[in-house]
Amino acid sequence: MTTRRTLRSAAAIVVVAVSVLLTGATATPQPVPDDPADPVRASEYWLDGAGIREAWQTTRGEGVTIAIIDTGIGKVPGVFDEAVVGGTDVSGAGTPDGRTPLGAVDGNHGSWVASLAAGRGAADGTGMIGVAPEANLLSISVGFGAAAAVPFTEQVANGMRWAVDNGADIINLSFTTNTLDWDESWDDAFLYAFENDVVVVVAAGNRGSGTNIIGAPATIPGVLTVGGVDQTGTASVEASTQGITIGISAPSEGLIGVSADGEVVSWRGTSGAAPIVAGVAALVRAAHPDITANDVINRIISTAIPVPDAAKPQDPLYGYGLVDAEAAVTADIAPVSENPMGDLAEWIRVFRKAETEPLPAPTVTAVEVPPLPAADVPTEASSPLLPSADSLRYGTLPLIAVTVPGILVALGVTAAARRIRSARIPVRQIHDSEE
Repeated sequence: MTTRRTLRSAAAIVVVAVSVLLTGATATPQPVPDDPADPVRASEYWLDGAGIREAWQTTRGEGVTIAIIDTGIGKVPGVFDEAVVGGTDVSGAGTPDGRTPLGAVDGNHGSWVASLAAGRGAADGTGMIGVAPEANLLSISVGFGAAAAVPFTEQVANGMRWAVDNGADIINLSFTTNTLDWDESWDDAFLYAFENDVVVVVAAGNRGSGTNIIGAPATIPGVLTVGGVDQTGTASVEASTQGITIGISAPSEGLIGVSADGEVVSWRGTSGAAPIVAGVAALVRAAHPDITANDVINRIISTAIPVPDAAKPQDPLYGYGLVDAEAAVTADIAPVSENPMGDLAEWIRVFRKAETEPLPAPTVTAVEVPPLPAADVPTEASSPLLPSADSLRYGTLPLIAVTVPGILVALGVTAAARRIRSARIPVRQIHDSEE
């Protein structure tokens, strides 16, 4: 973690040093060319609404790398070619550079996401421009559904590790599984990113596509989950969802994106809100290269624009509020020691029981047992047909004691019965004589 922060700090120092050598002073970035007559650039309302143009007066994301784990970033000259510095395919269906769009339906999705995060605008101020137009991109292609032979959970885990190992400062995940829980293989993959000081930005999901409540990976502790709002800053009904893990909100309606073939199209969803926030995170990291991923997240949520009537401090629709890039970059925010969006390591310890306390080793103490009494002296063997003292004591005598009284009682009952019969005979004789 320290090494990654040191490298970013060194890169920032080099940029400043070059600026000083060339101009004699630390220069602020020149204004970004904007053609007011260009309908594409004019349609990017979030550039002003989210304070992005103001943040550009400080930085545009130079030296920061955003990994896009999606369906691949197309090879569009002028938009992506200078931005994409590496890539891979983890689906088994793409090309090694991760630049071949995957999926008949979702093939353009990765390009749309990348264009919002760090698309390059044309030098004349026309065409689409991303939030961090000087940041680098990594293209990690995954396949959704039948578009890949590798299980999706395995693709994501492999993609996360590859992104970290290849210099990602921010990872963007614009997809949902529609389930609260996630595969255990993601525990280690996401923990690997957090332990290496990487900011992970995740889309909350959309009601319009059947997501009524956020699902993984937006439920993983430590990720910055992004909800969606419309052009008025109101939570989107179709192009967002809700959940207690939403940390920040960004535009998710009326978006545009550059397709893999270079065409600019309209789209919506938190799949677009997430890369807007990922771009803001790149601006923050570029302006403050020595701060941790936890501080980047804290800056974004701490400077969010409050939403009237929203629950405080964290609303299930808006999170901490609407993203404000200029405030996130320039505000004086104290550092934090923990990720404000949760601790995955602690969650694993509690719910996966990965670090249960070992049971103490049992101690065995010898117990002294008193010696057994001496055995009885054996008697001489005798014939089994002759009675012994024990057989007389425990067999014959008790039998006689029970049998003799029984015989006497039986004899008494028999005698009594005979007397009764004898007494009845004269009575019958008397009656017979009277007749």
